[in-house]
Amino acid sequence: MIFSVKDNGIWIYDDIKEKLFQKFYQDDTSDTREHGGTWLGLSICQGLVEGLGGQIWVKNNVDKGIAFYFSIPTNGKVRK
Repeated sequence: MIFSVKDNGIWIYDDIKEKLFQKFYQDDTSDTREHGGTWLGLSICQGLVEGLGGQIWVKNNVDKGIAFYFSIPTNGKVRK
C-alpha cells in the first residue's frame, strides 16, 4: 500500500530533500529562524516505515508545496 500526505506550503529544494530524514537536520540553524522544532519527526517516521519493510520519500508538487509518500508491504511480512 502507498500512502501520501500533501500540502500546499513551501517548496523543498532537491539538495535539501536528501537531508530531510537525518536526525536533527535543519536548513536554517540561525537563532532567528522562522520554524522551530528538533527535526526528529521524519527520522522517526522513516525508522517505523522501514521497520515494517516499507519506504518513505518526498516529492515537490507541480504547482506548490510538497508530498510525502510511504509504502507498507501488504504481504504480512515485517522485516526484522
